[in-house]
Amino acid sequence: MKASICSKRPVLEPCSLESSDYQIDPYIGCEHYCYYCYVLGQAETDWTEEILIHEDITGRLRTDLSGIPPQRIYMGWHTDPYQPCEAEIRQTRQVLELLLEMGFSAGILTKSNLVLRDLDLFQAMNDANVSVSVAFMDNAVRRKFEWRTIDTEARIEALREFKKAGVRTSALICPVIPYVTDAASLIETLAPHTDKIWIYGLSILNRSDQNWRNVEGILERDFPDMKEQIETAVFSKDHSYWEKLRQDLVSLQKDKQLNLSIHV
Repeated sequence: MKASICSKRPVLEPCSLESSDYQIDPYIGCEHYCYYCYVLGQAETDWTEEILIHEDITGRLRTDLSGIPPQRIYMGWHTDPYQPCEAEIRQTRQVLELLLEMGFSAGILTKSNLVLRDLDLFQAMNDANVSVSVAFMDNAVRRKFEWRTIDTEARIEALREFKKAGVRTSALICPVIPYVTDAASLIETLAPHTDKIWIYGLSILNRSDQNWRNVEGILERDFPDMKEQIETAVFSKDHSYWEKLRQDLVSLQKDKQLNLSIHV
């Protein structure tokens, strides 16, 4: 994977999440290249061959952070901070070290167990949170949609280790692909290792978008008998599939006393 320097993008940016006012993407682009990813339409490079990294990320970030009070910074909005190249480039590790030094903490979202490498930093932070993103119980199905990611079980094992170490954990079930994603099974598997679980459906705005063209090709090849019903549900948030899923998740939340944030 080629990593090129980018000096144009800001390092610290506003964040629209309730839990964080600011976010950092330590990479521009993501070599995981999940076929359904909502950021594909913004890609500046071919992520299967090249991603971008911030020039002097810690120097620029130190200046940015000096102007705000210590708080938790979110990482994982437009890129995975623990995509494979992080093992060598270590942009994320450098950012975390600086955050810790300056009294900040981090909230991480990743599809990788490489995050375990930095357990020491998260343990030393006040109010850190580590979250993994999952969408498939069946790894054969997972590989069709996100072939460069690790098995679901390895991600859940990482959560288990963080929870044992006393770091707050959470999970994101996203995207729920109609008639493909088994959200209830994922929730039951994740619940013992998380403090909170968010659930989001597959969100695609236009059939001309790159992520829909990717998904449509997968459906035509691997789910031809289900393609029409999946497509109908994807582009209709009032579809009966979503209504039933909401009802099932609310019932599961009540019966199991779970902390779920349902957005389907």
